[in-house]
Amino acid sequence: MILGLLMLFGYCFLMWLIFFKLKLAKFGIPQAVIGVFVGVHLLIIFLIGLRFMAPLATEARIVQYTVQLIPRLPEPTLVTAVLVQPNVPVKKGQPLFQFDRRPYEYKVRQLEAQLAKARQNVLVLQADTQIYAQKVVKLRADLAYAQYQQKLSADLAAKGAGPQEDAQKWTAQVAADEAAIKEAQAEAARATLNYTSNINGVNTSVAAVQAELDQARYYLDNTLMVAPEDGRVINLQVRPGMVAGDIRAGAIASFVVDADRYLLANYFQENLKYVKPGQPVEAAIDLYPGQIFRGKVLEIWPGSGAGQMLPSGTLPNFQYVPTDRPQGQFAVAIRLDDPDQARFPIGTQGRAAIYTNPESWFVPLRKIMLRAYSWFNWVYPFSG
Repeated sequence: MILGLLMLFGYCFLMWLIFFKLKLAKFGIPQAVIGVFVGVHLLIIFLIGLRFMAPLATEARIVQYTVQLIPRLPEPTLVTAVLVQPNVPVKKGQPLFQFDRRPYEYKVRQLEAQLAKARQNVLVLQADTQIYAQKVVKLRADLAYAQYQQKLSADLAAKGAGPQEDAQKWTAQVAADEAAIKEAQAEAARATLNYTSNINGVNTSVAAVQAELDQARYYLDNTLMVAPEDGRVINLQVRPGMVAGDIRAGAIASFVVDADRYLLANYFQENLKYVKPGQPVEAAIDLYPGQIFRGKVLEIWPGSGAGQMLPSGTLPNFQYVPTDRPQGQFAVAIRLDDPDQARFPIGTQGRAAIYTNPESWFVPLRKIMLRAYSWFNWVYPFSG
């Protein structure tokens, strides 16, 4: 900057010396046009220095995380109570809205009964396996007796000491007992499979009902919506009697979080050449005319939607299309040092200057310009 000042001063001194002091040439309209033209180009030095040593964002906004409050309920549910006031600070976990608990309490009770029944059925299955096992033992004993009588009758009939019909009767009984044993074994196997069907040591029928009960209790717990973080509800439109839930499109309210508030400023791409995280920043916030707030660069977002190409089956057309749109900008996230971040509501606008080289002579010039903007907001509100 010193070199630029010396050059500008030397140029002005030379013009004064030639045309006014020594009068070596006549100062007319052509000389005035040429003189102004050269002088303006010397001023480009200051423009370049300001753009790179102290880049200015004419559009900066306070950005804050916003949580969309959506009821986590499986069906449309009546809002029975609104437990929060609009724009009033709340703490994490503080109740916000109460939904009708009755349908979910009924579902929990129903599944608790089904769970008790399922656990009782497990005991029944255990008893059934023992009964079928005993039945198989009895049928095998009956089969052994029938086989003995069949052999005895067949021997007596062969010797003519007994009727042939007795042998045939016991043969039929043996066949019936063998069929009964097979049927009892199948029933015992089925009962054993049902009883031993486990997952993590729990019967599958019990585990299935338990899972449904856990889900029902989850929905019952969500009939009370609480604050996800410290913050406040803005533009509260929920009233008792409103129905919300699965078929409702979108959220029922917006919750603005207090933590991690930052200033997002837009800069022309070439002005970010020397910008790095941690560099000092000064911001003029429109909400506070005449005040300057200090901060630091958090991060640079080196990208924009202009470089995004959506997946498509059609090849992109790179044919040149004339446009009068301005050059795209990149965003820089800035953390203001003020300990009371609540002073900066979401959406607050202003301007921000980054000092890439705080020792540069261009920094005082940018500070003067930024403070002039801030003080001029008392008279006329700028749009940026």
